[in-house]
Amino acid sequence: MSAHLQGSLFDQTDRPLLGRLTGLRRTVLGDGAWVDLLPGWLSGGDALFTALAADVPWRAERRRMYDRTVDVPRLLAFYGAADPLPDPVLDEARTALSAHYAEELGESFTTAGLCYYRDGRDSVAWHGDTHGRSSYEDTMVAILSLGAPRDLLLRPVGGGGTVRRPLGHGDLIVMGGSCQRTWQHAVPKTAHAQGPRISVQYRPRGVR
Repeated sequence: MSAHLQGSLFDQTDRPLLGRLTGLRRTVLGDGAWVDLLPGWLSGGDALFTALAADVPWRAERRRMYDRTVDVPRLLAFYGAADPLPDPVLDEARTALSAHYAEELGESFTTAGLCYYRDGRDSVAWHGDTHGRSSYEDTMVAILSLGAPRDLLLRPVGGGGTVRRPLGHGDLIVMGGSCQRTWQHAVPKTAHAQGPRISVQYRPRGVR
């Protein structure tokens, strides 16, 4: 699978470089949930995006919804704790996140799930990552965004206002505390012309 990037939209450095995590800014959402945001954590990600789009063994899934089976509107890949990640910088990112959040999380990030949004028609519906331990205990999900900008929306499970976080090329967002249980998140479709995007989601063991 290949993707065409307009270089002028992204950075122009030759290789991907991770910045320091000291610039993270936290927003307390309520009910024990929070998000950390760091724009531009990774620079020089054009070649990384192109390599991931071409080389990752992306798969299309179909899921049962109500009375019919539908295509999942994005491509997926998953790397378990023992699986080598498709690029060394993704290992570096996971190591850096594990070190930074070691005291607060109490464990390391182990898995990496990848989503490929081919254009603005691809999306993910409102949900929380509540399969496994995150259904009953606090945890974290860290997302590295690559490619075209898309909005990540968050809303309380019981109803309330929506929080919007635009994510651009190389941006990092971390959802922590009770966020997966007490809030939902989504990447909505957009009618605007939109290029491809890849998100890399790091999770601790037993969190899906």
